[in-house]
Amino acid sequence: MLLFVGLGNPGARYAHNRHNIGFMAVDEIARRHNAGPWRRRFQSEVAEAVVGGERLLLMKPQTYMNESGRAVGEAQRFFKVALADIVVFHDELDLAPARLRIKTGGGIAGHNGLRSISAHVGNDYRRVRLGIGHPGDKALVHTYVLSDFAKAEEPWVEDLTGAVAEFAALLARGEDASFQNKVHLAMDARGWGDVKRPGERAGG
Repeated sequence: MLLFVGLGNPGARYAHNRHNIGFMAVDEIARRHNAGPWRRRFQSEVAEAVVGGERLLLMKPQTYMNESGRAVGEAQRFFKVALADIVVFHDELDLAPARLRIKTGGGIAGHNGLRSISAHVGNDYRRVRLGIGHPGDKALVHTYVLSDFAKAEEPWVEDLTGAVAEFAALLARGEDASFQNKVHLAMDARGWGDVKRPGERAGG
């Protein structure tokens, strides 16, 4: 069993926030891979799927972002899941919009969801960092991540979460570098290779 954990905040008020792109990615994996119905378990909404020949538990913690680790820890203990088999999808301010990076362990860059998970299960889980860009001023970050994606951003969000779902089998099989490369190629092919950060102007 692998845990694919999307990070976000529960409820309609937050559903389209930049901070919820992790939920969006896991929703798209569930849709494309014919996951079972969503149900409440482990303080989360969960659904099961078989992806790349591997059994997955898709999770959307309902604890609010800052307490995501409570939910992840509960599921990890129940299924005795190794840290290498936990994949967390989250928004990343330090990546340009529409870009993706995957890494194991490392710092949390001020992300409260990652901080909570590391506190509950340890740090050496896999992270799929989904770039949302930075507003350009640290004072604006809180409002920025808790604001909805702009209308102009929605196409790349759909393409990025779609590419994540399309190549999720590579993640399930532990082929992280191939997964990252395939997603990048797909995004470049769709014209998202140079999406500007919110504080930048076209051409510079």
